[in-house]
Amino acid sequence: MIRVAAVGDVHVGEERGAFQAGQLEDLSQSADLLLLAGDLTQHGRPAESQRLAAELRNSPVPVVAVLGNHDYHEGDQQRIRGVLEESGVVVLQGEGTVFSVRGVRVGVAGTKGFGGGFPGACGSEFGEEEMKIFVRRARAEAEGLADALKRLECDVRIALLHYAPCDGTLAGERLEIFPFLGSYFLGEAVDAAGCAVAFHGHAHAGTERALTAGGIPVRNVARPVIKLAFKVYTLEPGEAAPERRELRTEA
Repeated sequence: MIRVAAVGDVHVGEERGAFQAGQLEDLSQSADLLLLAGDLTQHGRPAESQRLAAELRNSPVPVVAVLGNHDYHEGDQQRIRGVLEESGVVVLQGEGTVFSVRGVRVGVAGTKGFGGGFPGACGSEFGEEEMKIFVRRARAEAEGLADALKRLECDVRIALLHYAPCDGTLAGERLEIFPFLGSYFLGEAVDAAGCAVAFHGHAHAGTERALTAGGIPVRNVARPVIKLAFKVYTLEPGEAAPERRELRTEA
């Protein structure tokens, strides 16, 4: 059984951290990995990422993260990535990493993702150059994820995103903004790789659970959705469902 703690949209500020004192100290008793699904900072400032890095530096389990749109806001995303990596966090952008958990190779591939929409309500590479650029960005993010997932040599594949790979976990958000919350290109990448589960954030008013078009479980772990410091999901290697049993932690 693989235990994965996940949360997104912690929005750390210079005066506000991601976790309360002691919340991570005993994490190894309930989880094997901690995944952070983007929007790690509030304004995309390196000083904010330094505060988060200090919290994560002594994490008892490996920490894997992707950045979110907030982390890109001031154009300092590479500095933010560097700060987190110096503290031991694995930051993914079209890349993957593998951990051994009690003899099981657990692979995590991640990317920020982008908008674009879903079948029946999506952008296309037609018309103005600005629209073409928008859709190409969405496609490029998904292609990076697909390549990273394909390269993983592991027993269990996990996709870590900020933007959503399906519209099911967006239920509760206004329909008008769905195209800015995710892309079906990401879902296609998750399906093609046969992931055990995909985690994302970004949709604060969304829904926790849904499936991709291919039936892969998706979990929206934005903190306003799970309402916890993080949530722990259990995965059985070889099973299609990501959770036979779900463990919860107190926020």
